[in-house]
Amino acid sequence: MDRRHFFESSAVASTGALVGMSGHAAAAQTVKTPFEVAGVYIPVVDSDEFFPVRRIYCIGRNYAAHAREMGSDPTREPPFFFQKPTDAVQFVPQGTVADHPYPTLTKNYHYEAELVAALHKGGRNIAVADALNHVYGYTLGLDMTRRDLQRALGDEKKPWEIGKSFDHSAPLGAIHKVGQTGHFSQGAIWLKVNGQLKQNANLNQMIWSVAEQISKLSEAFELFPGDIIFSGTPENVGPVVRGDVIDMHIDGLPNLSVKIV
Repeated sequence: MDRRHFFESSAVASTGALVGMSGHAAAAQTVKTPFEVAGVYIPVVDSDEFFPVRRIYCIGRNYAAHAREMGSDPTREPPFFFQKPTDAVQFVPQGTVADHPYPTLTKNYHYEAELVAALHKGGRNIAVADALNHVYGYTLGLDMTRRDLQRALGDEKKPWEIGKSFDHSAPLGAIHKVGQTGHFSQGAIWLKVNGQLKQNANLNQMIWSVAEQISKLSEAFELFPGDIIFSGTPENVGPVVRGDVIDMHIDGLPNLSVKIV
């Protein structure tokens, strides 16, 4: 029996207690728990539905110029991924400037503008040619980073989740269905701080396309509906301080804006 079917069917028959149960099975039954844990949902544009977020994957150094500014050689580096906790999501409604809290423990807080893909199908060892069929929709995202902590821990050869995976570190817009936008293989991606252009590139400059990222991820993890993928940031990442306003753009999607408070 594979893992998916084990999680969906496991139960203790004599007591009715549920063990090893995934969210898929639990959603169909009433499960008694000692406390409530809130789910994370992102609105779907032109719909009364919400996209349930299961996992957040992020690819590192996926634009050549950004890889170089981070001290890496993009011609020799295979793709690598990290994760953020689901509740790192900060939903930013279209047409608003959301207050984004400056986090603790850092004096060098950076923006990273990214295209985000949201999956409605999962699997293992997904072929590149089939990968985009797994995409439900797209949105804009900011991979906010405590850069000083990330660098210090990297220098010490320690995991740097504390630099990437903290509260509110993943501001996101609403999900736009693929049927509305098509897939994104090219188009401008830029970010401004207080009206000044900081990041400015084209999605076709990705080293690994969204389809290739899905395929590579599925070699390491079984992907599921609800997974989202931050697809990498262009060069010229940089710091923000309280009072700064970030405005992010991708051709074909509405802008995303936050104010650092």
